[in-house]
Amino acid sequence: MKIWRALFAIPFIGMAVTAAGAAEPAVTIPAPVTDLSGTADAGSQTVVLAGGCFWGVQGVFEHTKGVTRAVSGYSGGKKETAHYQMVGTETTGHAESVAVTFDPKQISYGKILQIYFSVAHNPTELNFQGPDQGPSYRSAIFYANEDQKRIAAAYIAQLDKAHVFPGAIVTKLEPLTGFYPAEDYHQDFLVLHPSYPYIVFNDLPKVENLKKLFADYYRDMPVTVMAASGKPTQ
Repeated sequence: MKIWRALFAIPFIGMAVTAAGAAEPAVTIPAPVTDLSGTADAGSQTVVLAGGCFWGVQGVFEHTKGVTRAVSGYSGGKKETAHYQMVGTETTGHAESVAVTFDPKQISYGKILQIYFSVAHNPTELNFQGPDQGPSYRSAIFYANEDQKRIAAAYIAQLDKAHVFPGAIVTKLEPLTGFYPAEDYHQDFLVLHPSYPYIVFNDLPKVENLKKLFADYYRDMPVTVMAASGKPTQ
């Protein structure tokens, strides 16, 4: 329901907007029992994660130590339909997603998943996330290989068995058939527009929760797409 998000482009005059109004609290969860092994000497790895509006998911991982790049985009559909307005019709199969590239010498795949399930989104919401509704906002892990699928499936089973969430996890495991970067104006949105009401209500609390619950993995200076591309700040 992208209309709801667009409504926040209208300035709120005289309203004190604070992060305390967020409706998606973080959940403290255990680390995965099973993680990828033998990756300390490997090069960078990438996993594509979907968990509602990509602004917040990207913002969380841009502030995560060990992440070298986090790009907002679309996964689950065809290249020809990987455009914001088309994805918003909820007929393309795409989910708003973030390609998270990380250095396994600094952070493991399992820790990336722990942050994803704990603070980046609510994995018990089926085809919606907070105020945004539709399958493009689904919770999904687009796995690049069988190891990523196996670890994610084991972790979901572990968390469901421990009943750490009030409901069952509905995160889908889908093979990665393509990732298509979103339009430039969506990249680094949280970093560039921290006072945007939608960001204040829904996404800044996620970054604060990352800082509180994963202090060892939080970095104040985000790694941005803008910096990597050499483009000037908007």
